[in-house]
Order: sequence, then C-alpha cells, then structure tokens
Amino acid sequence: MSEDLTPETTTAQPLADRGSNRSQRPRSAEFVRFITSGWGERPSSTLERSPAAEHTAARRAALSAKFPGERLVVPAGTLKVRSNDTDFRFRPHSAFAHLTGLGVEQEPDAVLVLHPVEDGTGDDGSGHRAALYIRPLAGRDTEEFFSDSRSGEFWVGARPTLEDLETLTGIRTLHLDDLPDGLAKDVGEGGVQVRVVPDADEAIEELVEQIRATEAAGQRDDVLAEALSELRLVKDAYELEQMRLAVATTIEGFEKIVRSLPDAVAHRRGERVIEGTFLGHARQEGNAVGYETIAAAGEHATTLHWTDNDGQVRAGELVLVDAGVEVDSLYTADLTRTLPVDGTFTEVQRRVYQAVLDAADAGFAAAVPGARFRDVHSAAMQVIAERLAEWGLLPVTAEESLQPENQHHRRWMVHGTSHHLGLDVHDCAQARAELYLDGVLEPGMVFTIEPGLYFKSDDLLVPTEYRGIGVRIEDNVLVTADGNENLSAALPREPDAVEAWMAGLLGR
Repeated sequence: MSEDLTPETTTAQPLADRGSNRSQRPRSAEFVRFITSGWGERPSSTLERSPAAEHTAARRAALSAKFPGERLVVPAGTLKVRSNDTDFRFRPHSAFAHLTGLGVEQEPDAVLVLHPVEDGTGDDGSGHRAALYIRPLAGRDTEEFFSDSRSGEFWVGARPTLEDLETLTGIRTLHLDDLPDGLAKDVGEGGVQVRVVPDADEAIEELVEQIRATEAAGQRDDVLAEALSELRLVKDAYELEQMRLAVATTIEGFEKIVRSLPDAVAHRRGERVIEGTFLGHARQEGNAVGYETIAAAGEHATTLHWTDNDGQVRAGELVLVDAGVEVDSLYTADLTRTLPVDGTFTEVQRRVYQAVLDAADAGFAAAVPGARFRDVHSAAMQVIAERLAEWGLLPVTAEESLQPENQHHRRWMVHGTSHHLGLDVHDCAQARAELYLDGVLEPGMVFTIEPGLYFKSDDLLVPTEYRGIGVRIEDNVLVTADGNENLSAALPREPDAVEAWMAGLLGR
C-alpha cells in the first residue's frame, strides 16, 4: 500500500458520504435554476376511490373498538437495504395494507394513525379518527425533485399528492412532517396512551418511545400486533375476491411450469428454470411471488423449504413445486403440487402420492364450521399414520403412534397440515393460540391443507424403493356456512387427472 493511502493519511470525507462519489451531478446555481424551470402543468389526477376503501373503514372501526381512548400507530415501513446503497423493492407492512387498502409499492415511510376522539364522533361512529401521514409529491421547484434518488420524481417517478391518497383511500391525509406533533398531542401523565406496531419501522418506534417517555408505564405494543393479526382471521368479501384472484393467477403459473419442464430437464439447473418461469409470471400478472418459490426435484423434495433451486430436473423423478402469486392488493395464494417430471407416476410414486392425497381429503372433511383448527391436522395425521403402518414402517401400531407421547409417524412429516392465508402467506401469525390453533372454524376463514410424506435418500428405516421421494399436496380452503370450498380445485390433484393435465399442456 502506498504511503498516501495509509489509514493515517486517508481523506477526512465521512464514510457515509462516500457513496455519492460516483455522482457527477452539477450543483451550480444556474443548473438548479434551469432544471427547476420550464415545466408544464401536471395532468389532472384520474384516481378514484379504491374498491377496498369501504372494507378498510370497517376494519379500522373494529380495531378502534378494541382500544378506546388510545392512539394507534401503524407504519407502512421503510425501504430495506439489499446491498450497499441498493434497496429491495418496497412492500408495505401487512397491517398497514389491511387497514388502508394500499398495496404494490405504496407507500414507503407512510404511517396510519388512529387518533382517539369522543366515542361515537369518530369515523363511522367509532372512537377514532384515522389520519394517513405521507411524504407527498415534491414541487418541481425543489431540489428533491431532481436530486433525491430515494424519493425524487426524476429518480423514482412522481409520488402521489395528499389529495390523491385521500381520494384513493378515503382517509384524511396529512404531510409526514406533521406526524411528530400528531403523535404527541395530549400524551402525558394521565393523558392519551400510544401503541405502535412493533418491528414495522424502527424510526417510528423510536419517535413513539420519545413521545411516551413521560407517559405512564405499561405500554403493550404486542397487544396491538396481536389484535391486528386476529382482525384478519375471518376475511371480508373484498379479501375473498382477492384470494380467488391470487389462486387463479397462481394456477396459471403452474400451467406455465408444466410447459417449461422440457427446458428444465435440458438445463443443468432445471429447478431455476421452474422458479424463473413462475417468478416471471408472478411479476407480469401480479405484484410478486408471495414467498420464495420451492422448486425441489428428486431428493431435494424431501427438504421442506428447499429454495436454493439449483439442482437438476430428471425424467423419472418427481418435482415438488410450492409457489404462490401475490396480487397487487398483496393477498397471496400458496399452492403445492408434486409432479412426475416425465408426466407419469411410477407405481411407488403413485402409492406415496395417493397416501398424501387421502390425508388431504381427510383434512378437507374436517374443515367445517364448528370444528377446531387443530382438527384438520389430526384428521390428516390419522391417515398418514395408518398408511405408514400398512407399509410396515412404524415400530408400533398407528393408534399407538398417534398418541402424544409417541408420534413416530411424524418422522416422515414434521410440519403442520394447515396455516391461515391472506396478506401474509402465514397470515394471522401473532394471533393467540386459543383463536388460532384451538380456534373454532368460522365461515370466511381461509387456510391451507398441505400434508406430505418425505423419505430422505439416506433414511435406513424405509425400504430402498421409497428413498428420495418427497410428496406434498397443498390447496387453499375457504370455510363456508355449510362446509368448505377448495379455492384451488381447478388445479388437478388426483393422480390420473394430474397425468392427463400434464399431457394436454405438453401436447402429448
């Protein structure tokens, strides 16, 4: 190292400022004058009220009833660094999306606040009045317009105005600069208490902590997160419409996956061909994938969350694909199919597949109003244990294995059978166990049914013919007044139907 580059003689430029060294943006007064002048009128906004707005108002009113007299702070979140000074694509926090109806990449740094008012005088007769704080479109006479790579119009496009978002959401919309005063109003000893959604936006959490430093102790932000999660256990009409859209769009993606299988077999990383096919579809037809796609061929299918997707796809083997499209409203499907790569199941593959399908059907039979969520899993496990016992794989009877103190059958299916589904692929995750695992099923609940069997290639407790086979079948179910509806029924699941479907798509 030359002498002028030693630590003792390096430049005094702060480390945080050095990312701009690549920039050659002019800074002269004449440039600023010139770039901020000569612009025509912006076109009039064509935004209309979102179809979600009516439903989000009802959701906010339901939340209001749980926290009378308290200020509730729900941040959208902020951009997150992917590497150095490049960010991941923004996705708002699910609670923020649920209460505002804003999806896709709307609206980084925004904060929804439910301000307490005299009961009955708030929005829709509630005890709160909602306010949406955003950073609005900057004028073209400002430096932000051309120099701010994070929010400037020249860099990321025009942001919405306050009026735009108020029209879209039906929520009173204010400048983000007004947030500190709005949060601090009437806070203090014996005054308004403030709750903030934890882990959504660190800067907003710090601001709230500063404001309530003089407030009586005992704030419980986790209770707010819990309430927001439980608010989503039963979906409203708009949510069900979006779930149907997400499922239908995902099924279209599975069709494209089947058509891509010859290319996948020909490629050294065929799993990536499958993943890329679905990702492209999700971005074209929706917002993104709802979670990282699992494209697990052969032995990889025995790894529950295989997302490396760097393996080969070989004829004669199975490929387990677990994928879901997240539509623009941010609702996601979550489907899994295990497909014979060459379009035809072998006898052993079909045997394992049928066992898993029978377990899934038992789960569907249990998913009815009045049953408990855990009953779905129990029904599926009854079939899994019985089938493993028939095959001679259990060291005890199926009945003995099903006892809580045993559970031998779970060696080959260590995951649960179901999870709630919606804005998050694992929706309502902060709900209390008595409302989730032990919750009574109600019409409007949406969840997965996804049993599986996974026989690793080095599992010495199973016959050789089973080793390296992994099968999971996952559908999305809606509980109805008189039973349930398989939202993903259009995606074939019976083995004969799967083979016929694949043959049609592959032109065979």
